[in-house]
Amino acid sequence: MFKRKQLATAVIFALGSTLLHAQEADNAQEETPEDVEVIEVSGIRASLNKAINIKRQNLQIVDAIVAEDIGKFPDNNVVEALQRVTGVQVTDRASGEVNTVTIRGLSDVTTTVNGRNIFTSTGRSIALADIPAALLQSASVYKTRSASQLGSGLAGQIDVQTQRPFDFDGSKVVLAARAIEQEQADYYDPNVSLLMSDRWETDFGEVGALINVAYARTRFRDQSITAGAMLPYFTKNAPEPYDMLTRIPSTFWTPGMEEGLPFAAGSTLDVNGVDSEYYLSRDAIFGVDSYGDRERPAVSVSFQWAPNDWSEYLFEAFYNGFRTDNQTTMFFKNVEHTYLLDPTTPLNLYEGTNIVKSGSALDSQNIGNNFTSGDFFTGKTDGFLYALGGNWYLSDDFQVKSEVIYQTSEYTNMFFAMRGVPQYLTGTLNFDFNAGGGIPGLEIVDNPDTAIDESDVTNRALWQTDGLFDNSYRGEGDALTFKVDAEQFVSFGPIEKIKYGLRYDKRTAEDYDYLGPGGNEGLSLADLPDGFTYINSDFFDGRANFPNSWAAVDAKYLMANRQDIRALHGYDDVTDQTPTINFDIEEVSTEAYIEADFMTELGGKTLDGQIGVRVERAERDMAFFDAEGNLTGSGEGSSTSVLPSFVVRYHLADDLLARFAYTETVRRPDFAALNPTINYGSNLTGLELKTSTQGNPDLGPVESVNLDLSLEWYFSPQSSVYAAWFQRDIEGFVFDSKRKVTLQGPEDEQPTEYVLTQPGNASDGSLSGLELGLVYFPDNLPEALDGLGVQASYTMLDSEQDIPEFEVDENGEIYISRILSRSMFAVSDKSYSVVAIYEKDDFDMRLSYVWREDFLNNYEAAIFANPLGVYRRPEQSLNFQMSYDVSENLMLTFDATNLTDEIYQSYYQYPTTNNFGSAIISRTFAVGMRYSM
Repeated sequence: MFKRKQLATAVIFALGSTLLHAQEADNAQEETPEDVEVIEVSGIRASLNKAINIKRQNLQIVDAIVAEDIGKFPDNNVVEALQRVTGVQVTDRASGEVNTVTIRGLSDVTTTVNGRNIFTSTGRSIALADIPAALLQSASVYKTRSASQLGSGLAGQIDVQTQRPFDFDGSKVVLAARAIEQEQADYYDPNVSLLMSDRWETDFGEVGALINVAYARTRFRDQSITAGAMLPYFTKNAPEPYDMLTRIPSTFWTPGMEEGLPFAAGSTLDVNGVDSEYYLSRDAIFGVDSYGDRERPAVSVSFQWAPNDWSEYLFEAFYNGFRTDNQTTMFFKNVEHTYLLDPTTPLNLYEGTNIVKSGSALDSQNIGNNFTSGDFFTGKTDGFLYALGGNWYLSDDFQVKSEVIYQTSEYTNMFFAMRGVPQYLTGTLNFDFNAGGGIPGLEIVDNPDTAIDESDVTNRALWQTDGLFDNSYRGEGDALTFKVDAEQFVSFGPIEKIKYGLRYDKRTAEDYDYLGPGGNEGLSLADLPDGFTYINSDFFDGRANFPNSWAAVDAKYLMANRQDIRALHGYDDVTDQTPTINFDIEEVSTEAYIEADFMTELGGKTLDGQIGVRVERAERDMAFFDAEGNLTGSGEGSSTSVLPSFVVRYHLADDLLARFAYTETVRRPDFAALNPTINYGSNLTGLELKTSTQGNPDLGPVESVNLDLSLEWYFSPQSSVYAAWFQRDIEGFVFDSKRKVTLQGPEDEQPTEYVLTQPGNASDGSLSGLELGLVYFPDNLPEALDGLGVQASYTMLDSEQDIPEFEVDENGEIYISRILSRSMFAVSDKSYSVVAIYEKDDFDMRLSYVWREDFLNNYEAAIFANPLGVYRRPEQSLNFQMSYDVSENLMLTFDATNLTDEIYQSYYQYPTTNNFGSAIISRTFAVGMRYSM
């Protein structure tokens, strides 16, 4: 671990000795020591050429994607486009798209729009997928950071640039439309955008106006089958007074161990002084079938006014919306051996282990926790950002920029669900936790002696209603920001330009929720109106030995008739309830920076760079409330971060650059993580232990010290290759402590044992790696092959994170009993992408393949016997894009994603024996057009 404070002091001392420092807000030099040739081409080569020059001219280490044409990103969202950027990994493929982006393995990414921080409700950031790709001019991935940029984002910063009227010579109108099919959902959905821009010379100067609107709808279907967590069970030689194949009480073993219970054949537990052999078996197998309908409207408005040649004024407004309705049905089958084993079918173990692979059991009516469910979730986000600013060239050498920004964001959701439980299940249950390729199998065989066919799980008469779940949420956030930046060209030795500035930000976050009383009426689905029942079909595309359809409560019907459902369950007030407040936080940030650009010669070669420091002070006022909205506590918190930065660039030749960067970045705690109110989790499998979570108002910031070194060769105007080495040393990772406590939750009749998790700055980590990138369009190819090119990247990472284990002493105080070391969460050791490009005349196409190695995704709840770590198997995606210019104004496009129709899977640390979940994610196919004039 670097001694970060000593390094900071050294850099600040160097800063003082060279006086003042600065650079432009976009971190790109206005003047470069050599002329950069730009080849005027269109389409894919044009976009890659622009991205190359953004990287080359910038002092920071940055990669970019640039729209090939206005309104034409060749991907369904920005995250999918970013997966081709070196060092960027994407994951969480669900809901018809890729959702999460990491930079060099880290997920804490700051997203800005035109350099302005943007967030959703009470969060620190916005989901990048919520910004429609149709609005973008470019997106830049900053892997190092200058002092003039925000200090947040351990991983880096992604700055999204939208179009402005002065970007065009005159008027511009672009209409783009695509019809996208999600194969599993079997719908064609619209993705449309319209840009209108113009600029005029007037008596009071030049003015420009632009409006860009976008609307995207996605109807998707996600399907998954999961083998539940592991628990220990007595073998057939159970000691007195226990029965064979019953679950071993947790008083005889320790749930939630890092490595899990031993799984070698013949492993034993001490049960009342007797060494008793045990089996490890899953508690359940369940399938989830989810249909979603998502809409994303967005508007970008920009007005520019240049009254003279030394000043310019800008007003911008940005709106992004999000709407989603999700109908989910689940088939949950508890397969614990608390019932009679079918004597005709043996219990099969993985060879050399005590882990159960498959078996057969007699199902019975008294088995707990077998259910179907109908869940409806609806959510809505509205975010507005307004900015008014000016740019004044007060002299040839002095420039001032200032801006005031106001943004507000609100997110609301409602969850309404009901379970159905079996009335008649007395057949035989055949189960296989890994029936092939990591996918579980489940089959119910009819008992011919019963009056009803219990294998037909689509029969409404098999099911009756069970628990009702009624929740809602609202989160509100706003921010008022003022910033001023000054830039001055100087002649002070090697110092050529200084920049300094101030930023003031007042942020508020309010969090509300409502938990309804629920209830249980136990009515047969056969006795309720037909609309009450939903039966899905073709579940998991026939790729698993699992029921392909089942009867459940219809979630849409449930939501549409929720007032009647509430009345049926005896609510005092059957209307939608107003959520009560959980917390109210105000955070005021004051920030100042100073930086300088310098240039000199070393060994006859140009050496230039930038040195700076940013100081950020955050002060919080916090108030917390109980479930009834009563104030339970308040407090204050503050933190100060001093973030030095130093970047140097050495021009080894006209086309060969070397860079070195030392920077520091910070992450402040999420507002929700500060809330000390206890939340109680559900318990699907009836364990002795339940789960609960609690925030920590004393959380501090996470800090990272970063080193970067790169070598870049621009061997032609549209081709380049580069290599970069980097290291991140991170202090104060937020990691959850886990301990057993006795609590009485809202559903408990008496005090109950819980595993309580609470975040703390309890972990440190380090990350290092190597990146390789290539963009290459060969020259002098035969005519038919002219236009062939390749874009490729490879990232190799090595990460380590301290994982503390916690215990509670006799005074109830938490202490760290030991510290383990393992890879960082969400970090794949290897990833790569290869893009084959062909562009000829009016035709271009791109075939891209991305792959990332398996990685540790999360920790399981600490109440089971399997290893805690949940890993994702290697993920890949093959995508194709093609376009054809019918005329100068009209372009036709075809796009396809996930061509290999992947199944995405996870496992508990050991992929052969400890498979977990398998999910089908839709392929997409899209046809579109773009008309411009």
